[in-house]
Amino acid sequence: MAEQRKNSRKHRPYDVRDKGLSSQIDQILEELEPYANLDLIREIFVTGVKLAQENCSRGDLKVLRTSLKELRYACRVFSRYRDIPKVSVFGSARSQPSDSDFQTAVEFGRKMAEAGYMVITGAGGGIMAAGNLGAGREQSFGLNISLPFEQSANETIDGDPKLIEFRYFFTRKLFFVKESRALVYLPGGFGTQDETFESLTLTQTGRDAPEPIVLLDAPGGSYWKEWFRFVESQLLEKGYVSQEDRSLFIITDDVDEACDEIHRFYRVYHSSRYVEKGERLAIRLKNFLTGEVMESLNSEFQDILVSGSIEQREAFPEEESEPDIADLPRLSLLFNRRNLGRLRELIDRINQQ
Repeated sequence: MAEQRKNSRKHRPYDVRDKGLSSQIDQILEELEPYANLDLIREIFVTGVKLAQENCSRGDLKVLRTSLKELRYACRVFSRYRDIPKVSVFGSARSQPSDSDFQTAVEFGRKMAEAGYMVITGAGGGIMAAGNLGAGREQSFGLNISLPFEQSANETIDGDPKLIEFRYFFTRKLFFVKESRALVYLPGGFGTQDETFESLTLTQTGRDAPEPIVLLDAPGGSYWKEWFRFVESQLLEKGYVSQEDRSLFIITDDVDEACDEIHRFYRVYHSSRYVEKGERLAIRLKNFLTGEVMESLNSEFQDILVSGSIEQREAFPEEESEPDIADLPRLSLLFNRRNLGRLRELIDRINQQ
Protein backbone atom coordinates (compact mmCIF):
# COMPACT_ATOMS: atom_id res chain seq x y z
CA MET A 1 0.00 0.00 0.00
CA ALA A 2 2.80 2.43 0.95
CA GLU A 3 4.62 1.65 -2.32
CA GLN A 4 1.44 2.37 -4.30
CA ARG A 5 1.10 5.75 -2.60
CA LYS A 6 4.74 6.52 -3.34
CA ASN A 7 4.33 5.72 -7.02
CA SER A 8 1.13 7.74 -7.32
CA ARG A 9 2.90 10.84 -5.99
CA LYS A 10 5.26 10.90 -8.95
CA HIS A 11 2.45 11.65 -11.36
CA ARG A 12 0.36 14.22 -9.50
CA PRO A 13 -0.55 17.08 -11.84
CA TYR A 14 -1.73 19.32 -8.99
CA ASP A 15 0.57 19.70 -6.00
CA VAL A 16 2.54 22.22 -3.97
CA ARG A 17 6.06 22.96 -5.16
CA ASP A 18 7.62 22.32 -1.77
CA LYS A 19 8.29 18.58 -1.45
CA GLY A 20 8.37 18.84 2.33
CA LEU A 21 4.90 20.37 2.46
CA SER A 22 3.66 17.81 -0.04
CA SER A 23 4.92 15.03 2.20
CA GLN A 24 3.24 16.57 5.25
CA ILE A 25 -0.07 16.66 3.36
CA ASP A 26 0.38 12.96 2.59
CA GLN A 27 0.99 12.25 6.27
CA ILE A 28 -2.26 13.97 7.22
CA LEU A 29 -4.15 12.00 4.56
CA GLU A 30 -2.75 8.74 5.92
CA GLU A 31 -4.77 9.44 9.07
CA LEU A 32 -7.88 9.70 6.90
CA GLU A 33 -7.35 6.47 4.97
CA PRO A 34 -10.62 4.82 6.09
CA TYR A 35 -12.49 7.58 4.22
CA ALA A 36 -13.28 7.75 0.50
CA ASN A 37 -12.23 10.20 -2.24
CA LEU A 38 -8.94 11.16 -0.61
CA ASP A 39 -7.53 12.14 -3.99
CA LEU A 40 -10.06 15.00 -4.10
CA ILE A 41 -9.56 15.85 -0.42
CA ARG A 42 -5.83 16.15 -1.13
CA GLU A 43 -6.46 18.74 -3.84
CA ILE A 44 -8.47 20.79 -1.34
CA PHE A 45 -5.52 20.68 1.08
CA VAL A 46 -3.15 21.67 -1.74
CA THR A 47 -5.41 24.58 -2.68
CA GLY A 48 -5.30 25.85 0.92
CA VAL A 49 -1.50 25.69 0.99
CA LYS A 50 -1.27 27.48 -2.36
CA LEU A 51 -3.46 30.29 -1.02
CA ALA A 52 -0.98 30.78 1.81
CA GLN A 53 2.04 30.60 -0.49
CA GLU A 54 0.53 33.11 -2.91
CA ASN A 55 -0.15 35.59 -0.10
CA CYS A 56 -3.89 35.77 -0.85
CA SER A 57 -5.47 38.83 0.76
CA ARG A 58 -7.42 38.43 3.98
CA GLY A 59 -10.59 39.71 2.30
CA ASP A 60 -10.33 37.13 -0.47
CA LEU A 61 -9.64 34.38 2.05
CA LYS A 62 -12.76 35.30 4.00
CA VAL A 63 -14.88 34.92 0.86
CA LEU A 64 -13.30 31.54 0.08
CA ARG A 65 -13.58 30.33 3.67
CA THR A 66 -17.25 31.27 4.01
CA SER A 67 -18.08 29.81 0.61
CA LEU A 68 -16.45 26.48 1.41
CA LYS A 69 -18.14 26.29 4.81
CA GLU A 70 -21.54 27.00 3.25
CA LEU A 71 -20.97 24.41 0.53
CA ARG A 72 -19.84 21.75 3.00
CA TYR A 73 -22.79 22.27 5.32
CA ALA A 74 -25.36 22.31 2.50
CA CYS A 75 -23.88 19.12 1.01
CA ARG A 76 -24.20 17.44 4.41
CA VAL A 77 -27.86 18.43 4.79
CA PHE A 78 -28.81 17.34 1.27
CA SER A 79 -26.85 14.07 1.49
CA ARG A 80 -29.51 12.56 3.76
CA TYR A 81 -32.12 13.01 1.03
CA ARG A 82 -29.98 12.25 -2.03
CA ASP A 83 -32.26 9.50 -3.33
CA ILE A 84 -35.44 11.61 -3.22
CA PRO A 85 -36.23 13.66 -6.36
CA LYS A 86 -36.57 17.40 -5.83
CA VAL A 87 -37.99 20.38 -7.68
CA SER A 88 -36.95 24.00 -7.14
CA VAL A 89 -39.69 26.65 -7.07
CA PHE A 90 -39.04 30.37 -7.62
CA GLY A 91 -41.22 33.47 -7.56
CA SER A 92 -41.95 36.75 -5.85
CA ALA A 93 -41.37 37.10 -2.11
CA ARG A 94 -44.14 39.74 -2.11
CA SER A 95 -47.06 37.60 -3.33
CA GLN A 96 -49.92 37.48 -0.83
CA PRO A 97 -51.96 34.40 0.19
CA SER A 98 -54.97 35.91 -1.58
CA ASP A 99 -53.08 36.18 -4.89
CA SER A 100 -53.78 33.61 -7.59
CA ASP A 101 -50.01 33.13 -8.09
CA PHE A 102 -49.66 32.18 -4.41
CA GLN A 103 -52.51 29.70 -4.63
CA THR A 104 -51.05 28.19 -7.80
CA ALA A 105 -47.71 27.66 -6.06
CA VAL A 106 -49.45 25.96 -3.13
CA GLU A 107 -51.26 23.60 -5.49
CA PHE A 108 -48.09 22.84 -7.43
CA GLY A 109 -46.12 22.11 -4.25
CA ARG A 110 -48.87 19.82 -2.98
CA LYS A 111 -49.10 17.82 -6.21
CA MET A 112 -45.36 17.37 -6.52
CA ALA A 113 -45.15 16.21 -2.90
CA GLU A 114 -47.95 13.73 -3.56
CA ALA A 115 -45.87 12.44 -6.49
CA GLY A 116 -42.91 11.79 -4.17
CA TYR A 117 -40.89 14.96 -4.79
CA MET A 118 -39.41 17.32 -2.25
CA VAL A 119 -39.81 21.05 -2.92
CA ILE A 120 -36.87 23.46 -2.64
CA THR A 121 -37.57 27.17 -2.25
CA GLY A 122 -35.68 30.25 -1.12
CA ALA A 123 -37.34 29.84 2.30
CA GLY A 124 -38.84 33.33 2.32
CA GLY A 125 -42.38 34.63 1.97
CA GLY A 126 -44.67 34.90 -1.04
CA ILE A 127 -44.26 32.17 -3.67
CA MET A 128 -41.52 30.58 -1.58
CA ALA A 129 -43.83 30.25 1.38
CA ALA A 130 -46.57 28.93 -0.91
CA GLY A 131 -44.35 26.21 -2.39
CA ASN A 132 -43.27 25.01 1.05
CA LEU A 133 -46.82 25.23 2.37
CA GLY A 134 -48.12 23.04 -0.44
CA ALA A 135 -45.38 20.44 -0.02
CA GLY A 136 -45.51 20.45 3.78
CA ARG A 137 -42.65 20.66 6.26
CA GLU A 138 -41.44 17.07 5.86
CA GLN A 139 -41.02 17.41 2.09
CA SER A 140 -39.62 20.95 2.02
CA PHE A 141 -36.17 22.47 1.80
CA GLY A 142 -35.46 26.15 2.40
CA LEU A 143 -32.35 27.90 1.08
CA ASN A 144 -32.43 31.23 2.86
CA ILE A 145 -30.26 34.23 1.97
CA SER A 146 -29.14 36.87 4.44
CA LEU A 147 -30.66 40.20 3.38
CA PRO A 148 -31.08 43.51 5.22
CA PHE A 149 -34.83 43.39 4.47
CA GLU A 150 -37.65 41.17 3.32
CA GLN A 151 -36.08 37.75 3.75
CA SER A 152 -36.92 35.69 6.84
CA ALA A 153 -37.82 32.02 6.84
CA ASN A 154 -41.49 31.20 6.28
CA GLU A 155 -43.53 29.37 8.91
CA THR A 156 -43.43 26.01 7.15
CA ILE A 157 -39.65 25.68 7.06
CA ASP A 158 -38.60 27.91 9.98
CA GLY A 159 -36.63 25.91 12.55
CA ASP A 160 -36.45 22.81 10.37
CA PRO A 161 -33.06 21.06 9.89
CA LYS A 162 -33.62 21.36 6.13
CA LEU A 163 -33.47 25.16 6.36
CA ILE A 164 -30.01 26.27 5.21
CA GLU A 165 -28.73 29.82 5.67
CA PHE A 166 -26.49 31.32 2.96
CA ARG A 167 -24.43 34.49 2.95
CA TYR A 168 -23.68 34.42 -0.76
CA PHE A 169 -26.13 34.24 -3.65
CA PHE A 170 -23.76 32.17 -5.80
CA THR A 171 -23.41 29.33 -3.28
CA ARG A 172 -27.17 29.34 -2.74
CA LYS A 173 -27.87 29.31 -6.48
CA LEU A 174 -25.60 26.32 -6.92
CA PHE A 175 -27.81 24.15 -4.73
CA PHE A 176 -31.06 25.20 -6.39
CA VAL A 177 -29.67 23.76 -9.63
CA LYS A 178 -27.42 21.00 -8.29
CA GLU A 179 -30.06 19.29 -6.16
CA SER A 180 -33.16 19.63 -8.31
CA ARG A 181 -34.57 17.54 -11.13
CA ALA A 182 -36.74 20.39 -12.39
CA LEU A 183 -36.93 24.19 -12.12
CA VAL A 184 -40.30 25.94 -11.87
CA TYR A 185 -40.72 29.72 -12.04
CA LEU A 186 -43.81 31.66 -11.07
CA PRO A 187 -44.18 35.44 -11.55
CA GLY A 188 -41.73 37.60 -9.63
CA GLY A 189 -39.37 40.54 -9.68
CA PHE A 190 -35.69 41.05 -10.46
CA GLY A 191 -34.64 38.00 -8.43
CA THR A 192 -37.03 35.71 -10.30
CA GLN A 193 -35.89 37.09 -13.66
CA ASP A 194 -32.27 36.64 -12.60
CA GLU A 195 -32.85 32.99 -11.65
CA THR A 196 -34.84 32.31 -14.83
CA PHE A 197 -32.28 33.71 -17.24
CA GLU A 198 -29.40 32.11 -15.36
CA SER A 199 -30.94 28.64 -15.52
CA LEU A 200 -31.73 29.10 -19.22
CA THR A 201 -28.14 30.23 -19.82
CA LEU A 202 -26.69 27.26 -17.94
CA THR A 203 -28.86 24.85 -19.90
CA GLN A 204 -28.33 26.58 -23.26
CA THR A 205 -24.55 26.46 -22.82
CA GLY A 206 -24.47 22.92 -21.46
CA ARG A 207 -23.13 23.94 -18.07
CA ASP A 208 -26.16 22.35 -16.44
CA ALA A 209 -27.51 18.91 -17.30
CA PRO A 210 -30.82 18.85 -19.21
CA GLU A 211 -33.87 19.14 -16.97
CA PRO A 212 -37.41 20.54 -17.20
CA ILE A 213 -37.70 24.32 -16.96
CA VAL A 214 -41.33 25.34 -16.41
CA LEU A 215 -42.57 28.94 -16.48
CA LEU A 216 -45.84 28.70 -14.57
CA ASP A 217 -48.59 31.33 -14.47
CA ALA A 218 -51.80 31.30 -12.48
CA PRO A 219 -54.81 30.24 -14.58
CA GLY A 220 -55.42 32.98 -17.14
CA GLY A 221 -52.22 34.79 -16.15
CA SER A 222 -50.12 36.62 -18.72
CA TYR A 223 -46.79 37.20 -16.94
CA TRP A 224 -44.79 34.59 -18.87
CA LYS A 225 -46.66 35.18 -22.13
CA GLU A 226 -45.66 38.85 -21.97
CA TRP A 227 -42.11 37.82 -21.07
CA PHE A 228 -41.97 35.57 -24.13
CA ARG A 229 -43.13 38.38 -26.39
CA PHE A 230 -39.97 40.22 -25.38
CA VAL A 231 -37.88 37.08 -25.98
CA GLU A 232 -39.41 36.68 -29.46
CA SER A 233 -39.08 40.30 -30.57
CA GLN A 234 -35.76 41.19 -28.97
CA LEU A 235 -33.85 37.90 -28.74
CA LEU A 236 -35.18 35.45 -31.32
CA GLU A 237 -35.84 37.90 -34.16
CA LYS A 238 -32.45 39.57 -33.71
CA GLY A 239 -30.61 36.25 -33.60
CA TYR A 240 -29.36 36.57 -30.03
CA VAL A 241 -30.78 33.12 -29.30
CA SER A 242 -31.74 30.28 -31.64
CA GLN A 243 -35.20 29.02 -32.46
CA GLU A 244 -34.25 25.62 -31.06
CA ASP A 245 -33.61 27.25 -27.66
CA ARG A 246 -37.39 27.50 -27.39
CA SER A 247 -37.32 23.77 -26.63
CA LEU A 248 -35.47 24.39 -23.37
CA PHE A 249 -38.60 25.53 -21.49
CA ILE A 250 -42.38 25.49 -21.51
CA ILE A 251 -44.90 28.17 -20.57
CA THR A 252 -48.17 27.11 -19.00
CA ASP A 253 -50.93 28.36 -16.69
CA ASP A 254 -52.00 24.82 -15.79
CA VAL A 255 -50.54 23.13 -12.69
CA ASP A 256 -51.31 19.66 -14.03
CA GLU A 257 -49.46 20.43 -17.27
CA ALA A 258 -46.50 21.70 -15.25
CA CYS A 259 -46.41 18.47 -13.23
CA ASP A 260 -46.88 16.34 -16.35
CA GLU A 261 -43.93 18.06 -18.03
CA ILE A 262 -41.67 16.98 -15.18
CA HIS A 263 -42.99 13.41 -15.03
CA ARG A 264 -42.81 13.06 -18.82
CA PHE A 265 -39.19 14.19 -18.93
CA TYR A 266 -38.18 11.24 -16.74
CA ARG A 267 -40.45 8.68 -18.39
CA VAL A 268 -37.54 6.97 -20.22
CA TYR A 269 -34.65 9.43 -19.73
CA HIS A 270 -32.76 8.98 -16.47
CA SER A 271 -29.67 11.21 -16.53
CA SER A 272 -26.58 12.01 -18.59
CA ARG A 273 -22.88 12.73 -18.27
CA TYR A 274 -19.82 13.14 -20.44
CA VAL A 275 -17.26 10.33 -20.63
CA GLU A 276 -14.01 9.60 -22.48
CA LYS A 277 -12.41 12.86 -21.34
CA GLY A 278 -15.55 14.82 -22.15
CA GLU A 279 -15.64 13.78 -25.79
CA ARG A 280 -18.70 11.52 -25.65
CA LEU A 281 -22.14 12.01 -24.12
CA ALA A 282 -23.71 9.08 -22.29
CA ILE A 283 -27.49 9.32 -21.90
CA ARG A 284 -28.81 6.87 -19.29
CA LEU A 285 -32.21 5.32 -20.03
CA LYS A 286 -34.73 3.46 -17.89
CA ASN A 287 -35.29 0.86 -20.60
CA PHE A 288 -33.81 -0.25 -23.93
CA LEU A 289 -34.94 1.29 -27.20
CA THR A 290 -35.88 -0.85 -30.17
CA GLY A 291 -33.80 -1.01 -33.32
CA GLU A 292 -36.51 0.86 -35.19
CA VAL A 293 -36.41 3.71 -32.68
CA MET A 294 -32.61 3.87 -32.84
CA GLU A 295 -32.76 4.11 -36.61
CA SER A 296 -35.28 6.94 -36.36
CA LEU A 297 -33.15 8.86 -33.83
CA ASN A 298 -30.08 8.58 -36.02
CA SER A 299 -32.02 9.85 -39.00
CA GLU A 300 -33.56 12.81 -37.19
CA PHE A 301 -30.64 13.96 -35.04
CA GLN A 302 -27.60 13.41 -37.23
CA ASP A 303 -27.14 17.21 -37.27
CA ILE A 304 -26.03 17.34 -33.62
CA LEU A 305 -23.30 14.70 -33.99
CA VAL A 306 -19.64 15.52 -34.56
CA SER A 307 -19.27 12.17 -36.27
CA GLY A 308 -20.50 8.60 -36.09
CA SER A 309 -23.95 7.61 -34.94
CA ILE A 310 -26.10 7.29 -31.82
CA GLU A 311 -25.46 3.84 -30.36
CA GLN A 312 -27.02 1.87 -27.52
CA ARG A 313 -24.67 0.18 -25.08
CA GLU A 314 -23.86 -0.71 -21.47
CA ALA A 315 -22.22 1.53 -18.86
CA PHE A 316 -18.84 3.14 -19.52
CA PRO A 317 -15.78 2.37 -17.33
CA GLU A 318 -15.83 5.98 -16.02
CA GLU A 319 -19.23 5.29 -14.44
CA GLU A 320 -17.91 2.71 -11.97
CA SER A 321 -18.53 5.14 -9.10
CA GLU A 322 -22.29 4.95 -9.79
CA PRO A 323 -23.09 1.25 -9.19
CA ASP A 324 -26.77 1.94 -8.50
CA ILE A 325 -27.34 2.79 -12.16
CA ALA A 326 -24.80 0.40 -13.69
CA ASP A 327 -27.50 -1.79 -15.23
CA LEU A 328 -29.23 1.02 -17.13
CA PRO A 329 -28.77 1.09 -20.90
CA ARG A 330 -26.96 4.07 -22.42
CA LEU A 331 -27.13 6.05 -25.60
CA SER A 332 -23.62 6.94 -26.70
CA LEU A 333 -23.01 9.89 -29.03
CA LEU A 334 -20.36 12.39 -30.02
CA PHE A 335 -22.55 15.41 -29.31
CA ASN A 336 -21.35 18.73 -30.76
CA ARG A 337 -22.05 20.46 -27.40
CA ARG A 338 -23.60 23.44 -29.17
CA ASN A 339 -27.18 22.55 -30.05
CA LEU A 340 -28.58 22.08 -26.56
CA GLY A 341 -32.10 22.86 -27.70
CA ARG A 342 -31.85 19.99 -30.19
CA LEU A 343 -30.47 17.76 -27.44
CA ARG A 344 -33.58 18.53 -25.43
CA GLU A 345 -35.66 17.60 -28.49
CA LEU A 346 -33.77 14.30 -28.65
CA ILE A 347 -34.65 13.59 -25.02
CA ASP A 348 -38.31 14.46 -25.69
CA ARG A 349 -38.30 12.03 -28.60
CA ILE A 350 -36.80 9.30 -26.42
CA ASN A 351 -39.51 9.86 -23.83
CA GLN A 352 -42.21 9.28 -26.43
CA GLN A 353 -41.18 5.65 -26.77
